[in-house]
Amino acid sequence: MPTTPNMSPWSLIAEASLLVQLVMLTLVLASLISWFLIIQRSSLMAAARRSLMRFEQRFRAKDTDLGQLYQAQQADCPGIAGIFHAGYHEFAHTQRQESEPEAVMEGVQMAMRVAIAQEQERLQKHLPFLATVGSVSPYIGLFGTVWGIMNSFIGLSQTEQATLAAVAPGIAEALIATAIGLFAAIPAVIAYNRFAARSEGLINRYYSFAEEFSTILHRRLHNRAGN
Repeated sequence: MPTTPNMSPWSLIAEASLLVQLVMLTLVLASLISWFLIIQRSSLMAAARRSLMRFEQRFRAKDTDLGQLYQAQQADCPGIAGIFHAGYHEFAHTQRQESEPEAVMEGVQMAMRVAIAQEQERLQKHLPFLATVGSVSPYIGLFGTVWGIMNSFIGLSQTEQATLAAVAPGIAEALIATAIGLFAAIPAVIAYNRFAARSEGLINRYYSFAEEFSTILHRRLHNRAGN
């Protein structure tokens, strides 16, 4: 009586060909890195959003003194506080040189644009890796599947009696590669879309803040020029 082959996933992975095992290992590593980045990016995005809400509330308070708020911020602070610091620092520096209001505001806006660009790079860091994992992993898994099925049929052609039991283990181990590829790709795609939308929303709010802050500084310059 023929013995029933062991069809558990672990035994199929252990008995897979070397190339298929390498494909599976690559996909597992990509999935682990993706999940690490998902957790890390989630924490960063949440922290950036909380910082934005706290700073906007303090900035728009009626008794807020911009000079004191500037002194309370560090030069290398991330997020909206860093954008404010860059703009106010440029404002105070160029104003001491008795420049024209237009030149002062041009320098302020340039400084804030640079700070926003740096923040955008920080928020969107590692997102291309998630996009790559999401788009490439299914094809890598499919390659392992095709290779495993091809080997199964080659082995089947060398036997005298072709039965489903003879080819089933090879096909099953090959399909595991596709399953692992999808397991790596689906979370990466979802995370990439979510983080891309979140970062875009934060950047848009940073630009809105920069416009609001520029308006306040522009009004202050013209009030002083009129006195």
